[in-house]
Amino acid sequence: MLYCSSKGPVTYIVGDNLGWTLDGYPESWTGGKKFYAGDMAEFKYDTEDATVVAVEKKDDDDCSVSDSSVFYRSGDDKIQLQFGANYFICSWPLNQCQMGMKVAINATARPPSLLVH
Repeated sequence: MLYCSSKGPVTYIVGDNLGWTLDGYPESWTGGKKFYAGDMAEFKYDTEDATVVAVEKKDDDDCSVSDSSVFYRSGDDKIQLQFGANYFICSWPLNQCQMGMKVAINATARPPSLLVH
């Protein structure tokens, strides 16, 4: 009997080597990547220049925050992706989100492990 398991959780650095900046093209950064629930999104940024806020879709659409928003400010935030849509915006400095500093990550269910006889 051969047991093959699917790959475990992966950590993705948002913006790759450019980090959480407008230069990292956050809105298009997800292209070509496959995200699963349980994977980690790591946001690396200068705390003087950015924030990370986990928001609902309507807040992502409006570049706004609400009572349900979760703020991160460490400069190296590791956030576990939940199943479904995960929305993150930059709320400071003002207008960063409107200029494109936001990312929507869709995390699907991880494929089940395979058991081969």
